[in-house]
Amino acid sequence: MIVSAFLEELRSRKIQIWAEGDQLRCAAPTGVLTPALRDQLREQKSAIVQFLRSAEALARRERAIVPLQPRGGRVPVFAVPGHNGNVFSFRFLAQELGEDQPFFGLQPPGVDGECAPLTRVEELATYFAERIRAFRPNGPYTIAGHCAGGTIAFELARQLAEQGAPITFVALFSSPYPTWFRRVPQLLERLGHQTDWLSHHIHTLASLSNRERRLYISAKLAERRRQRRARQEAPEEAAPDPVMIHRAKVEAATLTALRRHILTISPAGSLCSFRTARGCAPAMRCCAGGRSRATSRSIAGRMVARAT
Repeated sequence: MIVSAFLEELRSRKIQIWAEGDQLRCAAPTGVLTPALRDQLREQKSAIVQFLRSAEALARRERAIVPLQPRGGRVPVFAVPGHNGNVFSFRFLAQELGEDQPFFGLQPPGVDGECAPLTRVEELATYFAERIRAFRPNGPYTIAGHCAGGTIAFELARQLAEQGAPITFVALFSSPYPTWFRRVPQLLERLGHQTDWLSHHIHTLASLSNRERRLYISAKLAERRRQRRARQEAPEEAAPDPVMIHRAKVEAATLTALRRHILTISPAGSLCSFRTARGCAPAMRCCAGGRSRATSRSIAGRMVARAT
């Protein structure tokens, strides 16, 4: 008896089957589970439990690989998103690369809230490597990473190369060196932004007359008062979004992983670093919304040129 066909027959009769440890459980409408079906379930218990476990493991594994553009004959791209795990930040890039370029986002554990996020770059890379090899056993692969995901992508390519998997090239999009995510560089980054903000206003005031300065300061103060009043009058916040709670945990875990990581040798193949004119934004904001279509189009053109 083919287990999948038997389970499909049970499903058509509205009989639900699930495994609890080594035990097989079922629920069915009254009179539907006949003695003959009960005998078949007893005879096939071990095979059914094993099948259900394999299906559950496969479902968990496939959640790590999100097909943003699964079609095409080119070497597939497997891309690691920024620190919040939002694979859909690659959606424009996947579109711009065209219908012949398979593109898969790599979603880290913890985004769905069903498991704890990982706090080491090596563990994240191993997690992705295992699922890529199970999903597509034979390469070659193109590995990509955006911002915080660049460090993970680099380690992922290194591990795959050590396993003998062919890597065409590694593409990093605005990915700083991992030490940039440590607390002191981040503090200096924020101080730099505050200094730029203050310098801008000082230069603006210096170019104005006394009357214009008073108007300028009054306008800025009035704007701050409006913002404060709007926050005070805002309705009470709704219950926290569970998805955002899970993402916040993934963000914290990924940043912890980056801060303790030390880069090792370069992966086999070519390394390409793509940086926009503005570079990479501060770590806590860079991965919030994904790249614009114009930026994605520019990067896509360079990736295609590099791959050919």
